[in-house]
Amino acid sequence: MADSILVTGGAGYVGSHACKALAAAGYTPIAYDNLVFGHRSAVKWGPFVEGDILDRRSLEQIFRSHRPHAVMHFAAYAYVGESVENPRKYYRNNVSGSLNLLDAMMDHGVDKIIFSSSCATYGVPVTERIAETHKQDPINPYGFTKLVVERMLSDLARAQGLKYAALRYFNAAGADEDGEIGEQHDPETHLIPRVLETALGIRECVDIYGTDYPTPDGTAIRDYIHVTDLAQAHVRALERLMRGGESVALNLGVGRGYSVREVIAAAEHVTGRKIGKRELPRRDGDPPVLVADPTRAGKELGWTPRHVAIDGMVDTAWRWLSRSRMDVSSMTHGSREP
Repeated sequence: MADSILVTGGAGYVGSHACKALAAAGYTPIAYDNLVFGHRSAVKWGPFVEGDILDRRSLEQIFRSHRPHAVMHFAAYAYVGESVENPRKYYRNNVSGSLNLLDAMMDHGVDKIIFSSSCATYGVPVTERIAETHKQDPINPYGFTKLVVERMLSDLARAQGLKYAALRYFNAAGADEDGEIGEQHDPETHLIPRVLETALGIRECVDIYGTDYPTPDGTAIRDYIHVTDLAQAHVRALERLMRGGESVALNLGVGRGYSVREVIAAAEHVTGRKIGKRELPRRDGDPPVLVADPTRAGKELGWTPRHVAIDGMVDTAWRWLSRSRMDVSSMTHGSREP
């Protein structure tokens, strides 16, 4: 019988792709999600349990009934701006909810967890490529909640033998190459889907925040990593712990950055459509460049991202978004075929 893996946030963007990767690797993913931001339709590769990480009784029930061998923890609120405006919401959910989960794990003898962390734990970088040795100094409550959970994991590893992998990833992008799942956020804050929604006419234009950065074209540069590559890295990290590997914190990125203008140009190339742009002032706390040094992840996990070129990432996102919008239109207006 396949080992079951509890996937909190398993109906979300990265979590659902991780569930597909787990199933392909021979595991049974148990998707646990409160559906505040997740989508029931994204759960296709194992059982679904609707529940909240703040609900200890619900967590107890899933550990008793499904007896997972390990946990992948994606469930979190992740809007940076909202975290600044409403920090209590983020500390309650991301920190208290994670502690609830860890308590349930310890009580049921589950000692392995893959944690969805973030490059937001680093704050404003002092080097162009960020390695795991870079100081962690988050500049917003969202990033700090991720850092707090990392510290919780580290303390539990020392005190109770917990085994963990904290995966600090950069900008998740793209969609499942088979077109089965993709990115569905409401509100949508990620650049690539916002650009593509503009190409589809859903938005009038895409906002460019800051055109005076010390970068080649004046716009901010980010490291984009394809969501399928992220999912594969999570499975590799799980298998590492299953084999008795030590706890680890790793960056997940491709080690190459693309500017906002380069992303827009890639989208215009992929879609064949002109994309309207609106230039706005910089947002507070946005560093000019955020690029990972993924060397250690390659060594520790034997993992190399397959998608490196931004055009390919945008293409998978475009195919998913345009098809999903077409499906919605068909359901709303009926078939156009005779």
